Amino acid sequence: MINRNNLPLKKNLYSKDIKVFALGGLGEVGKNLYCIEIADELLVIDSGVLFSNENVGVDYIVPDFTYLKENEHRIIGLFITHGHEDHIGGIPYLLRDVKIPKVYASGLAYELIKNKMKEFSGVDINLIEYRRDSVYVFNNFIISFFLVNHSIPDAFGMAIKTKLGYIIHTGDFKFDFTPIGDAAEFEKITSYQKEGVLLLLSDSTGSEIEDFSLSEKAIAESIRSIFETIEGRVIIATFASNVYRLQTMISASIEYGRKVVAFGRSMEKNINVAQQLKYIEAPKGTFIHAREFPHIPNNQITILCTGSQGEPFAALSRIADGTHKTIQIEPGDTIIFSSSAIPGNELNIYDTINKLYKRGARVIVDSPLTDTHTTGHASKTEQEIMLALTKPKYFVPIHGEYAMLKEHSKTAERVGVKEENIFILENGDVLTITKDGASITDKITTGSIYIDSKRNIVDQEIIKTRKHLSEEGLLSIVLSLDEKYKLKREPSIITRGFIYAKESDDLLQKIEERALKTLDNYIATSSKYNKKDLSTLLVSTLGTYIFELTERKPLIIPVIIEQ
Repeated sequence: MINRNNLPLKKNLYSKDIKVFALGGLGEVGKNLYCIEIADELLVIDSGVLFSNENVGVDYIVPDFTYLKENEHRIIGLFITHGHEDHIGGIPYLLRDVKIPKVYASGLAYELIKNKMKEFSGVDINLIEYRRDSVYVFNNFIISFFLVNHSIPDAFGMAIKTKLGYIIHTGDFKFDFTPIGDAAEFEKITSYQKEGVLLLLSDSTGSEIEDFSLSEKAIAESIRSIFETIEGRVIIATFASNVYRLQTMISASIEYGRKVVAFGRSMEKNINVAQQLKYIEAPKGTFIHAREFPHIPNNQITILCTGSQGEPFAALSRIADGTHKTIQIEPGDTIIFSSSAIPGNELNIYDTINKLYKRGARVIVDSPLTDTHTTGHASKTEQEIMLALTKPKYFVPIHGEYAMLKEHSKTAERVGVKEENIFILENGDVLTITKDGASITDKITTGSIYIDSKRNIVDQEIIKTRKHLSEEGLLSIVLSLDEKYKLKREPSIITRGFIYAKESDDLLQKIEERALKTLDNYIATSSKYNKKDLSTLLVSTLGTYIFELTERKPLIIPVIIEQ
């Protein structure tokens, strides 16, 4: 067995600065991708997606990988902390653009990635499975792991040993002293500070929660008591990756004589993988096929489905809309939301809940009276514990919106980290650490790449145009000109999503008059007619005029027909 604490580092590290930055995950909850650079080696941690909550034809958002593409010859590996989509969902898109020698993942994450890559033909991956006692030695890094509690099995933090001390990346974590599954490795976490923790990169998603988060076992007890009172069908919406919660639902179903059927591609896939790894266990016959459940009494059915975030095409949303091909809401149905809202999804969730109520369902959401969900992320108290156990010299809050990062930084200062040693970074900010100090020294160009349902990249200009159209609408004016560039027939104005044309005759008349005046002025003052110049002038002039009249900025499309 290798003693990770006594491993030597190669000599050339002493004079090398450490650079830490993120391409995603700062100022947002999702698309996590963090990098640590020393000399000619670049370590990448996680590659996730951010789920789009805007209806602009985009399903996923991933970081711009340009920097990694330009420096792919320096990448020593991609290390995955756990199997949630906001940490693994971007891997196929990253590997499509960037050559990475090895991708390291453990347990459930390893299996989920393996399954995911089968859907991306032509994208190669060299996937290595690490274990909790694995150690990887590079020229400038020694990487080891410690188990943490989270809402998914096999969640790990990383201990990255450098000549200046340990860099600890917590991954997503909480402290659950009565967990379902293995306990966190507190003794490992504590051992790092004995040698010196240079920098702590710590999960910030729960920074605004004061109290200790509930144990997953407490949720299991609450779910069991809820099942005891339900007489009709139970329809449960939760994250497909929350394996512990799925096992809780399945166990409660078994106890109360219910069969279980899963709907939603990710739900079915994750349950299959978790069963292979024995994280989900149930007697033979517990799971049934969708075609079987209509023939079973309602009080003997549990339905597990996706859609806890109100995603438009997820199973629960289609059930709420009445468009699901198999499930229609019936009297006596109870829907349990066993999840919390990802920031930005609140309106979609409330809309789904209202639709379910209108269809006659009983809806149970997480509340002080009905605990149906607990977070997988550390509250302030748990963040304090992590800071106290590691005693870092420098601190960077990661994974969270700005307010979460700010609150976490206040917690760090309260626990004892010096204010000047706390850095709230933005994506692209480069924190450089030397033996003499730390400071933000550079800015890497970062951005977002938009992916549609067919896994194609959507150009950012198209996204801007779609957003503009959805918010401001469109106005098109058609001008037919003769060979002398005089108006041949009356202009035609078409609007979509801007105004209701039948009730806006006066406004349209004013816009038409301004367009004709602009045309006359252009013909009178231009030495040579140019269709493109005229079109640009119409867009500019009408845009300013329409904003003066309506305080709106529709997309203006002149159509000039020359005959």
